Amino acid sequence: MSESQQSPQLSGNMFLFERPELLNKEQHGQLGMSNPGKRFGFCSKVRAIPITVTEVPAASKDYPIVFMGKENPVLLAVVGLIDDVNLFVDENGDWENKRYIPGYARRYPFGLANETGSDRMAIVLDAAYVGVKTNGELPLFQDGEPTELTQSAIDFCQAFEQDRILTDGFNERLKPYDIIQGQSAHFTPEGTTEQKVFAEYFGIDENKLNALTDEQFISLRQEGALAIIYALIMSMGNWRMLLQRRADRFGLTEDKILQSAFN
Repeated sequence: MSESQQSPQLSGNMFLFERPELLNKEQHGQLGMSNPGKRFGFCSKVRAIPITVTEVPAASKDYPIVFMGKENPVLLAVVGLIDDVNLFVDENGDWENKRYIPGYARRYPFGLANETGSDRMAIVLDAAYVGVKTNGELPLFQDGEPTELTQSAIDFCQAFEQDRILTDGFNERLKPYDIIQGQSAHFTPEGTTEQKVFAEYFGIDENKLNALTDEQFISLRQEGALAIIYALIMSMGNWRMLLQRRADRFGLTEDKILQSAFN
């Protein structure tokens, strides 16, 4: 939030935000949060959600974790296949119990963004979120100051931003080793030996990792990157689970899983 006399501006788009606005008491002083009915309905139609490097150990147990691109890698937790459907969010807008919920989704409808023409970061609110209402049950401001709810959201967003910076550093450290490569996820239907590709992505190339020199490998270990790298590799075991989850969601039998994907 900015206390400058000139009203700060926001430009560009934010993933999952329909109407992002820089949070301020003048514009949002009468707003509050109310039960939206569908807490995670806003991300029910996405296939992947950004995560930070600190989330990888927990998220790797539930999702394939990939990179969006090679030159400018961004970590993504894959939550859907083929269709724009988040397979972990049900029709009631609830995230499946006991599955890791990415911080990017947990912090919504709040976020952090650069003010236009400034290096300063500001708290952003998605004013289109159904849970944001005039005179909502839990006010965003009281006596001109952020309420406990708003301050908690600010703290969370700031902590998430620090994790995002760590993630950018991790991604940059991997670039010289050239171990991020284009890959494919395959499925072999029962009774056949023919593999079908159902997802293409960028991930850790285990062969290239094993081909690194001892010096390079030790360097990755000293940088604290190896544990994350192996967690990323292990997360690839979730592709088959995700494919089965899609089959269960749409009532597909084994012989129709791929037919629905490639027709």
